[in-house]
Amino acid sequence: MFEAQRVLVTGGAGFLGSHLCEALLGRGCEVISVDNYFSATRRNIEPLLADPRFEAIRHDVTFPFYVEVDRIFNFACPASPIHYQRDPVQTTKTCVHGAINMLGLAKRTKARILQASTSEVYGDPEQHPQTEAYWGKVNPVGPRACYDEGKRCAETLFFDYFRQYRLPIRVARIFNTYGPRMQPNDGRVVSNFIVQALRGDDITIYGDGTQTRSFCYVDDMVEGLLRYMDLDGEEPGPLNLGNPAEVEIGALAEKILELTGSRSTLIFQPLPDDDPKQRQPDISKARGLIDWEPAVPLESGLRETVAYFKKLMAQ
Repeated sequence: MFEAQRVLVTGGAGFLGSHLCEALLGRGCEVISVDNYFSATRRNIEPLLADPRFEAIRHDVTFPFYVEVDRIFNFACPASPIHYQRDPVQTTKTCVHGAINMLGLAKRTKARILQASTSEVYGDPEQHPQTEAYWGKVNPVGPRACYDEGKRCAETLFFDYFRQYRLPIRVARIFNTYGPRMQPNDGRVVSNFIVQALRGDDITIYGDGTQTRSFCYVDDMVEGLLRYMDLDGEEPGPLNLGNPAEVEIGALAEKILELTGSRSTLIFQPLPDDDPKQRQPDISKARGLIDWEPAVPLESGLRETVAYFKKLMAQ
């Protein structure tokens, strides 16, 4: 049963974190956003700053943080390759030291804590679609390892705190999510394609365009995260959250050209190292456990996202 509480959101000024803060305020919670703005922007939370129940603090989670809270959403980490590869050592520290510090805070305050893990823990998967029982295929020394292995280590820490201290944890494996407040320079495929299309630039497809992703609109993702956090009992996870509708990257580019009315040309570049060929969540567990599945069709979500970027780029 949900009751209004005092909630900490690390990475609260990020794309997903800011939507989560907004939803929590809508529930009557007091919300503390912690962010070092490495890959986030204060613009995302500016509409929330006038709310007396919202507090924004600049802080790096690799250092301890002391506050009294009932719940913690640990979302602090750059989530796009351009950002997390810019300072890979810091990315790993954010994943690991950040998890240690937030778990320590949760242990002291007896708070329930949710870890924003990722579909990247599955690497370039040999199982399709990916279930929570799949251990993944990750290159531990590749250019993506700072994020992939960092998140895997964070999961290890969460489950060890659960086993050793009976800490009430939740581990959500988040698949590709998109929507308003994405950064135009974050290197993610949806934002890349939209920005290139709106500028009339060539649309860059890495690989031959047949590789797949599964795109979940941000409102659906936030709903899933809140339902999972609210769930009573010991349900540590991991739990896949994402849209099981698989889309080829080439088809996504064509849809964005259609929605923007752009005359951009598709160009193809080599696939980056360790870039996964397929990504599709099995969400059977989420359907059964929290009665959740995405409701926003891809085209509807893309229209909202295109409108956001049009407005942003016109400023």
